[in-house]
This record gives sequence, structure tokens and C-alpha cells, in this order.
Amino acid sequence: MKKSTMTVQELPGAPAYRPTPPPSWKPRTDPAPLLPDTAPYRVLGTDAADRLDAALMRRLYAELVRGRRYNAQATALTKQGRLAVYPSSTGQEACQVAAALVLQERDWLFPSYRDTLAAVVRGLDPVQALTLLRGDWHTGYDPREYRIAPLCTPLATQLPHAVGLAHAARLKGDDVVALALVGDGGTSEGDFHEALNFAAVWKAPVVFLVQNNGFAISVPLAKQTAAPSLAHKAVGYGMPGRLVDGNDAAAVHEVLAAAMERARRGGGPTLVEAVTYRIEAHTNADDATRYRGDAEVEAWRAHDPVQLLERELTQRGILDEDGIREARAAAETMAADLRERMNAEPVLDPTDLFAHVYAQSTPQLKEQEAQLRAELDAEGER
Repeated sequence: MKKSTMTVQELPGAPAYRPTPPPSWKPRTDPAPLLPDTAPYRVLGTDAADRLDAALMRRLYAELVRGRRYNAQATALTKQGRLAVYPSSTGQEACQVAAALVLQERDWLFPSYRDTLAAVVRGLDPVQALTLLRGDWHTGYDPREYRIAPLCTPLATQLPHAVGLAHAARLKGDDVVALALVGDGGTSEGDFHEALNFAAVWKAPVVFLVQNNGFAISVPLAKQTAAPSLAHKAVGYGMPGRLVDGNDAAAVHEVLAAAMERARRGGGPTLVEAVTYRIEAHTNADDATRYRGDAEVEAWRAHDPVQLLERELTQRGILDEDGIREARAAAETMAADLRERMNAEPVLDPTDLFAHVYAQSTPQLKEQEAQLRAELDAEGER
């Protein structure tokens, strides 16, 4: 069979192909200011570190140390059977700590399942942050009290919710910004596209933080996207993209703070990609050795966010040995309290199954709850 040489122009009934736009066409927005830098932005080890705020840096350091210990303790709890699963954020602490600390009290945090540390730094009780992963409750805390949306297990579904809340706040005239966290795997979901598109069209006061830790479970980033970086995706939606070293706590805080302020002033959304690494496995149920080598992990350990900040602060006289010991002692106190409370058997009420399903319970749910109560009373369990 002879191969067809028909071109687009020769297709029957097809309009003439235009290799260039018509003369009247022009871009709605100059894309140049929206493009990210070619390399991740850094502060530590550069001249930008000269302007470090000492008090803020000590707070960042203390939270990083506490976060590392929190991750270690939560991972240990899975091995003891006290947690069903735990997605560790070891190696990503700078992203999560910085994200929590840029929020003002009235702002909202929209975390993914790996962002329990961000929720804890935001003020959530560590036990409440782990309740979902223990399997006791769907959330474990009141989102309105802490202004933290439920920890989101489905990939990227929290992003449209963040846009909706931010858009509603803007319509009401409330000075609120939503900060939505997602992993690199979440950027392959349709919810990611929909959220960014609507946020840009509506100029919603929302900031998207992509923690690019290299893998969507076992799938490396190179098999997810051919984009120069995830931050480059921002220009397609009409918002700025920022690329930052996700292990540089000072840089992440600076970039996110600027994006939050831009959103608060009415400038619209920003997409921030933080280049980091997931040191531990996807969860305790994952065998990471099947898809990556030890040399890769060790190379990233040399770029550890805790050590990077500690080295910079000690060299500049912002942090001394007493400050290091104090941070570590506070982290151990937190871990001991978490361990003790998580080792206690939870008191569970089976009728909680019917709580918080609807604002007003339906007749069917009332009937089912009454039936369960009768069964429990008959068995002497109440």
C-alpha cells in the first residue's frame, strides 16, 4: 500500500493552515515575568544569607529539629502497630516548616497525606494529626478551629477546594490566603490542572506549593512530565512560577512569603516548586530499594535541610551549642509525649460512625444508629 503524502493543507474541506497567528493577534499576558529561574533559588551559602532574620531562623531551626524527630517517632509507631501507615516527610521538613510559618492566623492550609508535619507546626496536636493514619477517625480534628483542611489522601483533590475557599474569601472581602501543598505526583492529576486554571482566571488568593521529592511512589519525575520544571507549568495558566531549593528553609520561607503577600494584595495565585527529596520510602508499606539506589539517597543526605541551616546559623553566630541542645531537648520531649499518648489504647464509641455525616441526620441513619445502640446494649458493651 502506497504511503499517503497528504498534508494538512490538502485535507478535503480543511481550512488553510496558518503557520503564524493573524496580524491582529497578540498574547494577553507577557509570559516572560511568569517564567521561573533556570536554577532553584537559594539563600543559604549565598550573599542573600546576609539579610537573615535571626529570630525567624532560630524558629525555623527549632521546628526542623522537632520535625525530624516527629518523623522518626511516627515511623517507629508504625513498626509497633500503633499506626496503620505513615508517609514520612524526612528530608522535606524545610518545605513543611516554612509553609506553616508563612501563614497568618486567618489563612488556611490545605495539606496532602504527607503533610502532617506542616499541620503540627501550624498548631495541631501531633496525636490529632496522626488520628487519620491510625484509622480511628476520618480527620481527627476540627478543620475550622485550626484552619487546616482535612489531610487529603486522594492525590490533588485538595487543590480545587483551596481555590474555592480562596475565591469565596475574596468575594466576601476577607483577608485570607489559602496555601495548598501537593507532591510532584499530584501534578499529573486532572485536579491540579483544574485548580490552577480556575485560580488564575479568578485571580484567587491561593499559593500552590509543589514538593518535588523525585518520585510518585515508584515513578520518577522524568516519567511524569517532559516540562523543563514543574514551575514552568505556571505560565500555561497565566500565573508566576517560582523554583526554589526545597532543602533551604530560608529560601523556601522567603519565596512562599512573597507569594502569600502577592496573593493577599490581589495579585492572584503563584505556583512554587520546591526541589527536595524523599529520604525514606513512600510509606512503611513501600520497598524503595526496588526503584532507587543507595548512592542516590546518600547524595541527598549530604544536602540535609537540618544540617544546612544549622551550619549556616552557627557560622554566622545566630545559633550556638546551647541553642542546638535546647532544640533537641524540646524535640525529645515532644517525641516522648507523642509516644506515651499513642501507646494508650484509644476509647472508641462505635456510634461515632453516625456523627458528622450530615448536618442533620437522615431518617435512615437514625434508624441504623438506634439498631446499633440496641445491639451494643444487648451485648453489655455500653
